Amino acid sequence: MRAMNFQKLLVPVGAILLLGLAWRSGGWGGVALAGGAIVMFFLLHFNRAMQVLKRAAERPVGYVGSAVMLNAKLKQGATLMHVIAMTRALGELRSPKDEQPELYRWTDSGGSYVDTVFNGGKLQSWVMTRPETPPEEDTKDNTPAS
Repeated sequence: MRAMNFQKLLVPVGAILLLGLAWRSGGWGGVALAGGAIVMFFLLHFNRAMQVLKRAAERPVGYVGSAVMLNAKLKQGATLMHVIAMTRALGELRSPKDEQPELYRWTDSGGSYVDTVFNGGKLQSWVMTRPETPPEEDTKDNTPAS
């Protein structure tokens, strides 16, 4: 949990340090330039998040083209936003709202699905499940030949 809190503080502290260095080296002009760069950074990230969510809104919740491909592409520590971008769909929430860890499911048209566990927005684990295939019926005629 401490590492996550450190990461949340890293961006604001970095922005303040950048503004301080800009003030020291260029006065108000440097602050304006650094401030513009910081705003552009946040706008780019906001735009990417909006594009991902726009694509996801156009597909059914919890649907993925191939659960097998999703299973192969997942990596521990990936963010929920990254997984939504990969699947181009919001996951079906399987845990109570606003409780950690969050459990999501993505299902393909064949009935296979991937259950994921996110803690603090980061992928912790996942399991892929394929539907049981019915046993093949014996098509041979078992009657003795006469």
